[in-house]
Amino acid sequence: MPSSAGSNTTATTTISTVGPPSRRNTELALLAFAVILPCFAYANVGLALNGEMPSGMLGYGLGLGLLGGVGHLVVRKFAKYADPLLLPLATLLNGLGLVMIWRLDQSERLARLAKAQGFTFQASAPNQLLFSALGIALFVAVVIFLKDHRILQRYTYISMVVALILLVAPVFFPGKFGAKIWITVPGLGSIQPGEFAKIILAIFFAGYLMVKRDALALASRRFMGLYLPRGRDLGPILAVWALSLVILVFETDLGSSLLFFGMFVVMLYVATERTSWIVFGLLMSAGGAAVVGSVEPHVKVRVMAWLHPFAVYDNPRPSWATTEQIAQALFAFGSGGVFGTGWGQGASDLIQFAANSDFIFASYGEELGLAGAMAILLIYGLIVERGVRTALAARDPFGKLLATGLAAAFGIQVFVVAGGVMGLIPLTGMTMPFLAQGGSSVIANWALIAILIKISDTARRPAPAPAPSPDAEMTQVVRP
Repeated sequence: MPSSAGSNTTATTTISTVGPPSRRNTELALLAFAVILPCFAYANVGLALNGEMPSGMLGYGLGLGLLGGVGHLVVRKFAKYADPLLLPLATLLNGLGLVMIWRLDQSERLARLAKAQGFTFQASAPNQLLFSALGIALFVAVVIFLKDHRILQRYTYISMVVALILLVAPVFFPGKFGAKIWITVPGLGSIQPGEFAKIILAIFFAGYLMVKRDALALASRRFMGLYLPRGRDLGPILAVWALSLVILVFETDLGSSLLFFGMFVVMLYVATERTSWIVFGLLMSAGGAAVVGSVEPHVKVRVMAWLHPFAVYDNPRPSWATTEQIAQALFAFGSGGVFGTGWGQGASDLIQFAANSDFIFASYGEELGLAGAMAILLIYGLIVERGVRTALAARDPFGKLLATGLAAAFGIQVFVVAGGVMGLIPLTGMTMPFLAQGGSSVIANWALIAILIKISDTARRPAPAPAPSPDAEMTQVVRP
């Protein structure tokens, strides 16, 4: 276009390396809220039970604040651009879990039941606080020493071997409550290796699918609107399906079986973008569960208890109706109504010792009501959403698949636990992440959050500034 001869306007092109803000101050503000809210809940429990503020409230608040503060300082230093919501959300859930576990520790009914069964009742909250500290320690270690999540891709097949060892190990230890999902380590007690195996399997699936996704995406024919995979490409999904059935048969662990197979199918769909894998996965999962549920005695008992939760009160009582915990959980949800009975004012300890582990969600449903239960599920949903958002923002395919797998594993675990307690699916025996009493669960889930934080930091970190070109230094702008 014509311009004035005397014009000295120069057109320039600037390449910006400025990325999004770090959001660390936002994380700190949310973290303060995540500490204050459980402290208010703790005070409410003390006032409801004893009519006075609990004596350990100051120590609890300082301890939870210290754990969250250490995590924040490490993230601020070593993962400056990480997602600002993951750490506060996990801290909030962990804090609320400690409050409910302490509330159930105060139950005189559970103390009398323990005495009647011939053993000493031990409070679970101190151990859970210790495990939370260990979880934060592992979180800190992962954030500091995992310089780049892509390093994990080097250990694709090593992670497969380690995961198989963790999954098979419980077979050689005595079962508890009808399931073989624990290993006993002298001096440390029981460890649930499946909680760590889900993270290691996600690493293996991500590395494997990144290499094989093109072959798995090929379709041989179209049937009813679906692209069907080739027969020889069904091998991976058949192998994982068989593994899930082996876990279900030999360890009678329905929850882990659903978790591992579901996580793999989700990652397979994300890698190949083929809806047919979802259809095949659902059909194979339903078929395998139906066959094993009708043959394996322990799984069959759980299915019957799911179909007939109140049969335990029949006269005569069926031989398979051995516990009233599922019925008591449903009573707890009904008693809570919309807004709940209030902190410390429920009777969920009637569920007995599972009230602070498998059935802790029913305890929240009674004392916080439908509104509180939905709020907790919303917090879980936000963690899954931030994991999926991290996968979308990741710049490398391995990071995308790994973040997807970790978010899927977390979401599926919440679904199978909440679904089992609420009567949507058969009870699985897994623990509610961060809320339920269990050292393996809280430690493993803090490691899961740490890996998501490292992936999000890499995804949101600004691109490095381009190296200066020698030719650019010799360029001169000549103006008339």
